[in-house]
Amino acid sequence: MTVLAERSVPGPKPEFEPEPRTKAELVIFGLVVGLPLIAFAVAVPLAWGWGLLGWTDIAIAFVFYVVSGLGVTVGFHRYFTHGSFKANRALKIALGVAGSLSLEMSVLDWVATHRKHHKFSDKEGDPHSPWRFGTGFKAMTKGLLYAHMGWLFEPERTNREKYAPDLHKDEDIMKLHRAFPALAAFSLVAPALLGGLLTWSWQGALTAFFWATLVRIGLLHHVTWSINSICHVFGEEDFEVRDKSRNVWWLAIPSFGESWHNLHHSDPTCARHGALKGQIDLSAGVIRGFEKLGWAHDVRWPTPERLAAKRIV
Repeated sequence: MTVLAERSVPGPKPEFEPEPRTKAELVIFGLVVGLPLIAFAVAVPLAWGWGLLGWTDIAIAFVFYVVSGLGVTVGFHRYFTHGSFKANRALKIALGVAGSLSLEMSVLDWVATHRKHHKFSDKEGDPHSPWRFGTGFKAMTKGLLYAHMGWLFEPERTNREKYAPDLHKDEDIMKLHRAFPALAAFSLVAPALLGGLLTWSWQGALTAFFWATLVRIGLLHHVTWSINSICHVFGEEDFEVRDKSRNVWWLAIPSFGESWHNLHHSDPTCARHGALKGQIDLSAGVIRGFEKLGWAHDVRWPTPERLAAKRIV
């Protein structure tokens, strides 16, 4: 992990320029984001020893995490927001449902917010830039927390018709948008029902609700928010961008490849974010599977020419 380095890139520069940070600052930033995940990791073996976590809970949580997580990365992000590929109607609806199970936002609100982020990335108008308050220690601490989840509490919502007019005109999407409360309720309750039925016990229902609903949703949210916060402050830069987007390798697996954020901001419509050697991108693999099945087409895969055009030598 490296501190952001200044580079001269074409186009307008970000409103906020970084300045050198101390090791203490890096440690504090890491603790702010990392402690909840560390606490979760410690809680797992403790709960296992007390009989409060079983294989049924793990299986249900895993399935819901993967389905809802890929619904966000493949569906909400790469398909609905950026049009990285075209999908048949059944896949479009399935991706909309899966992404809604994350409880992050409805597909319409998620897409509108993310498109606004790309329009103003790390400049005034960006809904969740960590550089929002400046570059000093206090300003960056506040900015990192704001980008991670503070922005969610803003009273104003991103204008849907302005930033997602195509989705606003799509009746399938509008039905999914209106059904978001019901889909969210299903995501909250279904794990407990499954846990209770599979174990035929109230304890099975309660532990499944804790691990496969509360913990699963909390973990997925923090991973998604980390793309907004961590991946715009720390990491490596392989491609020229007009903002502070960076790659964070250790988030690649839990984020299904979203943490290869530098290429994404360099080429937003690209279906693969981790395009360099060793960069695991599970979402791109899923899109490849959809393409082979005939459910997705016109996939915008990276080419050597496209990569070389913005690659930092």
